Amino acid sequence: MAYSSGRTYLAIPGPSVVPDRVLNAMHRASPNIYEGEIVEATYGIVADLKRVAMTKHHVAIYIANGHGAWEAAFTNMFSRGDKALVAATGVFGLGWAEMARKMGVDVEVMDFGKSSPVDPQRIAEALAADKAHAIKAVLMTQVDTASSALSDIAAVRAAIDAAGHPALLAVDAIASIGCDTLRMDDWGIDVVVGASQKGLMLPPGLAFVWFSDKALEAGRNSDLRTPYWDWQLRGLGEHFYHFFGGTAPTAHLFGLRESLTMMLDEEGIEAVWARHDRLARSVWAAFDAWGAGSNAIAMNMADARHRGRSVTAARIGNAGAGALRKWLETEAGVTLGIGLGMAMPGEPGYDDYLRVAHMGHVNAHMVLGTLATMEAGLSALDIPHGRGAIEAAAAAFAGGKTK
Repeated sequence: MAYSSGRTYLAIPGPSVVPDRVLNAMHRASPNIYEGEIVEATYGIVADLKRVAMTKHHVAIYIANGHGAWEAAFTNMFSRGDKALVAATGVFGLGWAEMARKMGVDVEVMDFGKSSPVDPQRIAEALAADKAHAIKAVLMTQVDTASSALSDIAAVRAAIDAAGHPALLAVDAIASIGCDTLRMDDWGIDVVVGASQKGLMLPPGLAFVWFSDKALEAGRNSDLRTPYWDWQLRGLGEHFYHFFGGTAPTAHLFGLRESLTMMLDEEGIEAVWARHDRLARSVWAAFDAWGAGSNAIAMNMADARHRGRSVTAARIGNAGAGALRKWLETEAGVTLGIGLGMAMPGEPGYDDYLRVAHMGHVNAHMVLGTLATMEAGLSALDIPHGRGAIEAAAAAFAGGKTK
């Protein structure tokens, strides 16, 4: 008999839990798209999206997912044959590089592997060797959703500057926006890409590209730009319909207005970051306890300084991760994320990996409840694990420190 009846919980790294308030805001009839409420709301949304990324520059909104945000950034930044240096820390960094390559960009990939952050020194060395300044932009992922690796954006910006190189700095923040600290202007970021379905607490469907004046000028003559993806129209257009290249995504906009109000006006963006940090440390404390005395259970990122606050990638060996995910979904109504990039489906080791998301509309009972249910599954499946995980997670949430 399964015991998963009741409200299920989706602990995958996107789409994340959508607050009831956001769902209710979206559940309404289509409005007049030529004047009135939706037009006025959009101008406020644009201003608040800049607050989320901590920028005074520009933002473009697209009806797309995160991959659409990738393509939008490329079409505006590059011409065919331009060179990009991509610093990859997991599947999604490599995927961003592959998309650029398919669009005609000359891509040099600096692969930091599956469990390491970007090394700013290696970026500095690559740029110092680029005497002709052929590299137009450095691309990096703040938190790779597959590996959960968190990289130091400010340090990479400092490395670019130390090399005396004019390259733009573009950051994939799809998994981190609204979860990890992000300060676009203070950190010297030129382009940030994001999407609606993770920290911003909406269903998939909206993509965002924040861009600086420097990026706008550098890409002004890009021959990859097409009318739909043109960020100048989206971010600097004269008419309301320019924001969306046509008909506005009205339901998503009403939902976004509600989620931004919750994040910025009620909780505050720095409090949002602090909440994600606190909840992440609870998850890390549990995994530390489960893996004590054994290497069969371990987080993918060994150093807490290099772990994203939105998702934790982990290993439970001997196919334990796959068995636990299945047990949780069928017996307890909890869905965890699959492992991505550690092994391909069908390969040995594929079922050794999973991911626990703690992004967006999450609080203590959601995260601690997930961890307690995971511990029940470990026990039910006779998967060897250390004791005291839930106590450690609770203590971490209450203010205790992890390793």
